[in-house]
Amino acid sequence: MALRFEILGRFNRARAARLILPHYECQTPLFMPVGTQGTIKGLTTCQLEDIGCQIILGNTYHLALRPTSELIDELGGGGLHKFMNWPRALLTDSGGFQMVSLLHLADITEKGVTFQSPVDGKPMLLTPEESIQIQNRIGADIIMALDDVVKTTITGPRIEEAMYRTLRWIDRCIAAHKRPDEQNLFGIVQGGLDPVLRDICVRGLVKRNLPGYAIGGLAGGEDKDSFWRVVAQCTAALPEHKPRYVMGVGYPLDIVVCSALGADMYDCVYPTRTARFGTALVPEGVLKLKHKAMADDMRPIDPTCDCMVCKKYTRAYIHCLVTKDAMGSQLLSYHNLYYMMKLSRNLHSSIVEGRFPEFVCQFLQKMFPEGDVPEWVCNAMEVAGIDISSCCAPFSSLPSKVEDTEVAGIDISSCCAPLSSLPSEVEDTEAAGTDSSSCYSPFLSLPSEVEDTEVTEIDTSSCCAPSSSLPVK
Repeated sequence: MALRFEILGRFNRARAARLILPHYECQTPLFMPVGTQGTIKGLTTCQLEDIGCQIILGNTYHLALRPTSELIDELGGGGLHKFMNWPRALLTDSGGFQMVSLLHLADITEKGVTFQSPVDGKPMLLTPEESIQIQNRIGADIIMALDDVVKTTITGPRIEEAMYRTLRWIDRCIAAHKRPDEQNLFGIVQGGLDPVLRDICVRGLVKRNLPGYAIGGLAGGEDKDSFWRVVAQCTAALPEHKPRYVMGVGYPLDIVVCSALGADMYDCVYPTRTARFGTALVPEGVLKLKHKAMADDMRPIDPTCDCMVCKKYTRAYIHCLVTKDAMGSQLLSYHNLYYMMKLSRNLHSSIVEGRFPEFVCQFLQKMFPEGDVPEWVCNAMEVAGIDISSCCAPFSSLPSKVEDTEVAGIDISSCCAPLSSLPSEVEDTEAAGTDSSSCYSPFLSLPSEVEDTEVTEIDTSSCCAPSSSLPVK
């Protein structure tokens, strides 16, 4: 085992820890930006250090195709760290996620997954053994076991098949892992939304005594009530002294909720992808810099933010860039990742200093100033033992129609349209207006695949009508 995990503070299920990896000492909870092929689009590694990034995620499937793991390993040693000039920690996924995102190119059998390369069209067989061998050559601090991934919206025997195959494949990954003293192999809990299958998978993985564990198969279109219940179940069953990683989660509200439930690590393309479409993360939700109301707004993106972008540039300047110049997406990517790193630091410090409930309430009050905190968040916080009643309006008093919710400049009208009817381009199609508050919206979800051209749907389940489900006991 090549890590140490030391819990520094707790509040009920939430915990703040020191995660010591071969290349860096990290503070959790933490968010990991996705550098699919060894780069965060538009940002240098020096900039990522400046904003406090601790771990970058690389994609095994894409790195194996280009530039190839052999080339990364051969260029002077040092693996991906040296190749991309990154001195801090790295995590590589296994390639399993591409079973979902590139399903039209994949054939899944017990042996492994055969992909049709999007580069040259040739078949590529990825087995558990090959996935680990590639990751051993890449040299990340944390490597992920190859798992059989299916969408959480799928039901029936395929979910059970994938869960048991994931358990069989973990043993093949362990046997193939040749660098256990330098790299940490994490197992991935699968089982869809079925609590029985999730429990079987958790218990099976814990028996293998791995350095850490991930909760996989989420953030794929399931409703938020199901999402947090799976996280709550898995974090409660996973070992206290090992890191817990919720894969594919990058929306700030989700990270706060999952941290309250006892998770430690997160990753997603969301902060940088949404930046490339002109959207900034702010305490109130998101700010749409493409909106014409931004054209003469001389304020910074976020007056409370200390990042380089907010100190030096105005909304009007970035508005001019976002549709015409790459600099716009670069500046917004910098700001958005700074926001995520600051969120991670605030989660950590608030837990260590014993003020986590106050931090959660302040976070929710800024995002939901009218007290319309989604019911799934309220239910999750009840299970986490955090009283957020001070920032929640009674559900019976909340408006039941979208047109009644047009308060405080927060527009959630897009939440009512079916996903398939939403525009395929991240363009503001609403009426403009001169009040820049109309540019604010609660956090909107974007797909997690790595190609910008596939941004065709907007998942607004985090701000949709509350669920009527009761909290988990």
